[in-house]
Amino acid sequence: MKGYNGKILRVNLSTRQVSSEEPTEEYYKTYLGGRGFIVHTLLKEVPRGADPLGPENKLVFALGPITGHPFPGSGRNSVGAKSPLSGGYGESEAGGFWGAELKRSGYDAIIVEGKSDEPVYLWIQNGRPEIRDARNLWGLDVAETEKEIRKELQDARVRTAAIGPAGEKLVRYASICNDITHAAGRTGMGAVMGSKKLKAVAVRGNAPPEMGNREKVLELSRWMGQNFKTKTNFWQYGTGQAMDYYEASGNLPIRNFAAGRFPEVEGITSQSMFKKGYVEKMESCFGCPVRCKKMVKLNQPWKVDPIYGGPEYETLGAFGSCCGVGQVEAIMKANELCCRNGMDTISAGVTISFAMECFEKGVLTLKETDGLELTFGNGPAMVEMVERIALRKGLGNILAEGTKRAAEVIGKGSAEWAMHVKGEEIPMHEPRYKQGMGLHYSVHATGADHCSGIHDDVVNKKLAEWDWIGLAESVPVYEMSGRKARMLYEVGLWRHLANSIGLCLFVPWSNEQVTQALEAITGWPMSSHKLMKTVERAMTLARIFNLREGFSRRDDTLPRRFASSPTDSTLKGVGVDPEKLASAQKVYYQMLGWDESGVPTSARLVELNIEWAAQYLHGGQ
Repeated sequence: MKGYNGKILRVNLSTRQVSSEEPTEEYYKTYLGGRGFIVHTLLKEVPRGADPLGPENKLVFALGPITGHPFPGSGRNSVGAKSPLSGGYGESEAGGFWGAELKRSGYDAIIVEGKSDEPVYLWIQNGRPEIRDARNLWGLDVAETEKEIRKELQDARVRTAAIGPAGEKLVRYASICNDITHAAGRTGMGAVMGSKKLKAVAVRGNAPPEMGNREKVLELSRWMGQNFKTKTNFWQYGTGQAMDYYEASGNLPIRNFAAGRFPEVEGITSQSMFKKGYVEKMESCFGCPVRCKKMVKLNQPWKVDPIYGGPEYETLGAFGSCCGVGQVEAIMKANELCCRNGMDTISAGVTISFAMECFEKGVLTLKETDGLELTFGNGPAMVEMVERIALRKGLGNILAEGTKRAAEVIGKGSAEWAMHVKGEEIPMHEPRYKQGMGLHYSVHATGADHCSGIHDDVVNKKLAEWDWIGLAESVPVYEMSGRKARMLYEVGLWRHLANSIGLCLFVPWSNEQVTQALEAITGWPMSSHKLMKTVERAMTLARIFNLREGFSRRDDTLPRRFASSPTDSTLKGVGVDPEKLASAQKVYYQMLGWDESGVPTSARLVELNIEWAAQYLHGGQ
């Protein structure tokens, strides 16, 4: 078998036992890696009703066939578990170098089960796993953890995936940080890791698996090295360079998705950080020429260490416009605190913006905030609240539960202002503007996810790339219809694929090139049809996982706020019509082979060769 190691590591923290498993080649062909490996494991091994923060939950780190090979964008890994934020399927991805190092150390995935009584970390060196004492690491931030592990192992090239204090304190949107700055932030995987008392997974390897056609992979890589600057502009300023465009178009969330304009937007763009001299350098992930990650430094009014990276689009939006904060320095500090403590910037920012709305409407007072003027636009108050959440201090203890649970505690009608889907906070892409993204938010297994959804405006601008699937018609961004459901289905499947194969979407590969790379790496004949069936298989299993846990079509919804737009918005009254959303969902379900209630049909399970999963639809554990 080419491209893979053919081994999965299983670690039981309750018994301190480790073992290696060797799945069949057919298993690899069926699930590919990443999301496919994760959802198959969770559905079969995590019992229905398991506590996401209990020993029955399992944490799965999984690589794709592309991960770790000399192919730009191959630095990604996935991590999944039952989510403590939603109670359903949880998964997140991260870049950096950790995933590539794990591939070179001899494994394609790690299944972590049970729970340790004392803090530990896992050390893997060229296929040799060891559970080590981490009591001296507990309480350290992410960078301090990596520094101490490298010192203990006497190897400065060790790569770590670690949690910070937020994960230790079970903040429900705690992240797992690769190489300090690359966060698997969504769905609370850091809290699951913290619940198991697993501080870090440290890896070191120098034996990448053999590829089927190395020369073809290198040929593709050379092409990207020569052409990426004409295909993307992320290498210039990163992902936060279009803040002003998105504000003008109506895509940028403002004041907890309740306002339409943000005049201060030019002060929180990536360009503004460059102009002020805050950007020290741009960094890359494994084998990538794009180098879209900023490392920022600040001395006043807060100190920000460049070792913790810098804010990109989602963070600039979440701590900036969504909180009404036009002070980029405050956003930089909030980002650093999230990175230090291991906490998702999207969920943290949206949860704080929810609290700000509660404060401005009198539902929260100075008594509940311990004297903090938690108003929109108050950068210092926002920074302080980030730290309080990470440490679960005062109101921060409630906000550490996420917007859904926080609203249940606060009450007084505040649930109307809690911007989440299935408990997961909504990212920085307005569903009233990108209605295909809104449709995706509503139906996605993890809740409001932006990484595998479609960006309606981008798809419309690049229709020629999708002509091969017959998607030749532009669909207005504001439209919610069966046509939009088809666009989400056809284009979204390719975005979902990235999370199974370990590929970054910011590297501008064509679909044809990705297929060629997969063939060259694995040595298996590939086709778009086979790849899409693999993606649909994983999506259907994730749907079944949620159905087993009590979710239903009624959870495929958006907050009522999105039914109309703010009066000052450039969207001019455009909203997501609930009836049109329901109609588009039915079309989307049908295209996936699910019935009108979003339940996969028996025929679909047979077609995808997962009829074994039918038991979980009928009371199976």
